[in-house]
Amino acid sequence: MAETYRSMRGLEKTASTSRVLNLAALAVRHADNPDHGAKPLFTSPALNAAVIIKHRLRANEIGTVTTRHRTATKLIVPFERSDLSLGGRALFVGDRGWMESLQELGGQSADLGRDASVLEALDELPSLDPFLLREHMRRRGFDIADTHFEISSHDLDAMQLFVGKEIGKLIDLAYKGRASGNNSRLVEALLSSKHDDRLEPLRLTLRLEGDSYREGVFAWKGFLYYKWVLNSLWPKLREVVLELGKVKTIGPRDFEAESLCRSMKVRLTENIERQVKFVADYLKIYDQVFEELTREGNATAFRDFLLKSPDMLIALGEGAGVVSHIASFWRYRFPKGKPLEAMVSELLDILQDFEAGLGVEAQAMAA
Repeated sequence: MAETYRSMRGLEKTASTSRVLNLAALAVRHADNPDHGAKPLFTSPALNAAVIIKHRLRANEIGTVTTRHRTATKLIVPFERSDLSLGGRALFVGDRGWMESLQELGGQSADLGRDASVLEALDELPSLDPFLLREHMRRRGFDIADTHFEISSHDLDAMQLFVGKEIGKLIDLAYKGRASGNNSRLVEALLSSKHDDRLEPLRLTLRLEGDSYREGVFAWKGFLYYKWVLNSLWPKLREVVLELGKVKTIGPRDFEAESLCRSMKVRLTENIERQVKFVADYLKIYDQVFEELTREGNATAFRDFLLKSPDMLIALGEGAGVVSHIASFWRYRFPKGKPLEAMVSELLDILQDFEAGLGVEAQAMAA
């Protein structure tokens, strides 16, 4: 089992909710919430203070972890949960001997079979987006408190303005002008994980009750979240597609590998564009029913859409996770202002990783 001494303090403030699930911070934030303690992610208290990361495997890690992709699920149990800068003990899901490492970290009193299944479920996902994560864990039959699936405070702040513009028409419809000047507070209430009586007019407008209302609002927040994420992602993906055609290989010449790179770049460009359309089509469906609600007052269509949307949320989240990984890693490897060049072996490795991520989705779309 590996020991990690790299500072983790920055993880407490990270806005990369698709990459990090900070259980240590959630444990502190919800220490007084009985539901958080009664329905934990893990049965092991030590694991419930862990940080889970979607980690891109380094060259020396490839082959030691059983995964189809270059991104693996890493669990870090901090030495001191109140100070992540001290580092912690880490394991990769699927690493050789990872179950023995998990037993050592989790302790004898926990249901480690159940905790291992949770980690394997997390490993099945391309990202740790909260809405994708919650639906996937429910499908796998895990009863986990909703407090584990929150948007980070940093992302909430950044998302607020976007959501305010998106739902302004609905607020006007539901509150009949009485909410003027208070839209930001209503958006804050909508995005919060807590019940808020200020949203009662919205509930009445959507004609939802009890659990249906909670599920409907959760799905709605999911679509708003992914629409916000993808709104900022499209320009980055366009840059990737443009730069794919310009990146050059350096070092010893390998004509066969260079030819393979050229054909992969063409194929990858087509698959990225296909994936973008695939994701955008889901958002178009949401936009259509939301437009019917705000323009025609058709609450029934929007309500039914929300209650039947878990499958769509899963697909939307998986699609967003794949293209987000491509955009973020490309810019990490090829920063703006730096030469667009790489050794042919490294470029092949990057292209193959991207293609592997798009492979299943591309086949599904073709079908």
